[in-house]
Amino acid sequence: KALTVKAGDIVVFKNNSGEDFWPASGPHPTHTNYPEFDAKRGIAPGATYSFTFTRNGSWKYHNHLNPGSTGTITVQ
Repeated sequence: KALTVKAGDIVVFKNNSGEDFWPASGPHPTHTNYPEFDAKRGIAPGATYSFTFTRNGSWKYHNHLNPGSTGTITVQ
């Protein structure tokens, strides 16, 4: 749910569930806080989505297909 990384780090989201997962920045449904951080599609079970965080800050994210599933990536 919470992760701290350095600017330039790549974060890999792996879908360990049995349903598609669509990681995207907050807020739902517009993803405007960090528009580049948006898979723009569901990630199948067992698949991954990678994103390089280059902007410092605290970025909330959610599963666009299940908006109650959230977390925060802090980039320092």
